[in-house]
Amino acid sequence: MSSNALFADLYQLTMLRAYFELGMVEEAAFSLFVRKLPPRRNFLIACGLADPLKEIESLRFDDDQLRYVRSLGDFPDSFLEWLREFRFTGDIYALPEGTPFFANEPILEVVAPIAQAQLIETLVLNQIGLQTILASKAARIVTAARGRPVADFGARRAQGIDAATKGARAFYIGGVAATSNLAAGKAYGIPVSGTMAHSFVEACASEAKAFDAFARIFPRTTLLVDTYDTLAGVAKVIALSRSLGPSFKVRAIRLDSGDLDQLARESRRMLDDAGLTNVQIAASGGLDEDQIDRLTACNAPIDLFGVGTDLAVSSDAPALDIAYKLVEYAGVGRMKLSTGKSSLPGRKQIFRNYRGQEAVYDVIGRHDETLPASPLLAPVMLSGRRCDDKADDLDSMRSYAKGAIEALPLDHRSLAPPATPYEVKISSKLAEYRQSVLDRLRPASKDGE
Repeated sequence: MSSNALFADLYQLTMLRAYFELGMVEEAAFSLFVRKLPPRRNFLIACGLADPLKEIESLRFDDDQLRYVRSLGDFPDSFLEWLREFRFTGDIYALPEGTPFFANEPILEVVAPIAQAQLIETLVLNQIGLQTILASKAARIVTAARGRPVADFGARRAQGIDAATKGARAFYIGGVAATSNLAAGKAYGIPVSGTMAHSFVEACASEAKAFDAFARIFPRTTLLVDTYDTLAGVAKVIALSRSLGPSFKVRAIRLDSGDLDQLARESRRMLDDAGLTNVQIAASGGLDEDQIDRLTACNAPIDLFGVGTDLAVSSDAPALDIAYKLVEYAGVGRMKLSTGKSSLPGRKQIFRNYRGQEAVYDVIGRHDETLPASPLLAPVMLSGRRCDDKADDLDSMRSYAKGAIEALPLDHRSLAPPATPYEVKISSKLAEYRQSVLDRLRPASKDGE
């Protein structure tokens, strides 16, 4: 596996050189968290952990990478030789993928010599930030579908190959049933699905001939009926069923434009009148969770949805205010005091409290305290080695995510903002620790030290 050691920002290497020359080798703790939830998000889904863990475990600087670093002119040979031997030997504690979480709760915490923990900042932010955005968007779309399967059609609109492939992984964890992306299907074992494009219909002598040819080659296909006129296309599918007789096994028709509610109802009536009650109706075409919610709320006879652009780029919330901050160094709590960007010091744990089967509030506590609730952060890497190198079981993550979302209060699972935000408290022990760090830092900040 090639190393992504240079998937870092320049300032990480400049800090590494400074740590190296200053002899700063003590253990540090960094926390990854989201400062505030994006608009229209009642919670986020932790996602994207497995890939960076693999990268961190194999992180090495090869000769070609070191030659490039030398070419920058700011890094002496002694530092480059130190980089040549660089390995991550620390520990990482994280939320299981698929866990719903809230603002300021640590998604993961890294405990390692400060240079090691510093170098992986960009990798962790990039990989977990992206998949968390996309899994959270997928969960909303799946909620809107009210039990109808959703397929990911977004690869062509995603912002690059990595985003499309890892996005499909995140969508699946978030509840999407399948992807059209073959690379993601192969990489992650996600079910793949697809129909046909308008270009095939246009390339054939007629729509009827296109349907006939495709249904003979792929008997259990889905036929796209809106290339010219949707209801006329449905009529051609019905005619095809009569000409093929028992050989007709078309699984569904797909509507990709127009008033999907009206067209689905009329298509369903036509199919049922023709005895094709087993032929399903799929809908696609610029859909988002709000449109899907309206369609399912009025019980439009649509059996499954294909979603592309809005899912692939999370159009309404394409970015997170996500941060990776130093919270402890050499056994001493550290925190940022910048306006609107303060952080909680020290290593932490999240404790989720339940009333029966329902999650009712969380407590962020110190990593070593015990509270009568369910701790969420668990070790995923110890001494630079993954705790379970077979942990990337998407079906288990998907099932876990479904159960964890269903455990949230009902109004937090809806698309609308809840009447009352989910409560996240700070334990008294963490509050006392934060105050002690503040007391230490405030005189120093006033003195300019």
